[in-house]
Amino acid sequence: MRYNQENTPFIQKEQIPKLRFSRQDVLRDAAAKSRRYADTNRATILSNTARNKSYITFKTRSGDVKRVEALLWGMDKDFVLLRSGMFLPLRSILEINHS
Repeated sequence: MRYNQENTPFIQKEQIPKLRFSRQDVLRDAAAKSRRYADTNRATILSNTARNKSYITFKTRSGDVKRVEALLWGMDKDFVLLRSGMFLPLRSILEINHS
């Protein structure tokens, strides 16, 4: 699914710890979750090898959709680690685009 990125506000990655995220996954479809995981893994590899930043579109607990541009340093099944030690729950990510 593609999101209207023109109207999605950018935030600085340093603002992420101030945000609250739902315990429910923002994606319902198993194929979409699998695609998100693969995209996140690819973005992590590109960040670590070529220093390519990614655009991460995510949803907060209040339903606000936001975007952040960042290097992804690592990931596991629950979280994405951004540069500077910021964690973003994988379940909150709607999509990742590589720059």
